[in-house]
Amino acid sequence: MDHYILAIETSCDETAAAIIKNGTEIISNVVSSQIESHKRFGGVVPEIASRHHVEQMTIVLEEALKQAEMVPKELTAVAVTEGPGLVGALLIGINAAKAFAFVNGLPLIGTHHIAGHIYANNLVQPMEFPLLALVVSGGHTELVFMREHGSFEVIGETRDDAAGEAYDKVARVLNMPYPGGPHIDRLAHEATEAVKFPRVWLEEGSYDFSFSGLKSAVINYKHNMDQRGEEIIPEQVAKGFQDSVVEVLTAKTVRAAREFGVKQVIAAGGVSANKGLRSALETAFEQEGIPFFVPPLKLCTDNAAMIGAAAYQMYEAGVRGNLAMNGRPGMELTSWK
Repeated sequence: MDHYILAIETSCDETAAAIIKNGTEIISNVVSSQIESHKRFGGVVPEIASRHHVEQMTIVLEEALKQAEMVPKELTAVAVTEGPGLVGALLIGINAAKAFAFVNGLPLIGTHHIAGHIYANNLVQPMEFPLLALVVSGGHTELVFMREHGSFEVIGETRDDAAGEAYDKVARVLNMPYPGGPHIDRLAHEATEAVKFPRVWLEEGSYDFSFSGLKSAVINYKHNMDQRGEEIIPEQVAKGFQDSVVEVLTAKTVRAAREFGVKQVIAAGGVSANKGLRSALETAFEQEGIPFFVPPLKLCTDNAAMIGAAAYQMYEAGVRGNLAMNGRPGMELTSWK
């Protein structure tokens, strides 16, 4: 019997709804982005994000059902991002999901945002276990080991700035608009030389990450050049910064893949759309002889399809939420198996 999950994602600045069949097939996937509204502020403003979610929620839900040519009685369950994220933004999606589930007599499933990013891969390629997932986004940088569906062991995470956060801050220093990641990536590929910035490896054997010092090194370089009255070359700064981030992310992911003996390595999250990172990981794991996969760009950034993919596995495992569900901005990634 086929199962259709209606999924809702509102953890940050995208209002999204999707319908997923059996956890692997996208029937519809609707995303309303708020980038233009936040660009002038240089980052996401939580109150503005929440207001936009209120305005767009009903529209994207109706559009998801319309594109799928389905009615609520054909659905199996309703899934929604429970956390982590901006609490106001989360609550818009959660309350919409609770209302929809209650009115239509459907089970409700609260899903972890990072689990969603990981399961975006299952929409394009079957996940083979044990596997290693590198999650890189605006708010998260983590290495997650999975023995089976629903089993998550975080073996490394950022101790300060996430990779995407560092990209946005460096872009601001270089007078580039928000979100900064795509602009840094583009500039880096235009350069033939790079400013040399440090690589932060932390303690020997650690799988944790730290990008705050790298960000500070870029800022200090810019200040020093300004004080000497010299112009920086943005392309060389961007390449130097990106080379440092990519080298550390790739090296630690390769080392972890070897140590844990995984059958597959996947990347997930908004920064996994970065061309430099994708290329480095593909090359490294081709040399290692370990299959490596990353979703298409539209499934790297926040979307509801990924939430539906994760929620299907939760549904199959018997995981259910209830109408007392609340937003959990600091929600930990824990196993449901």
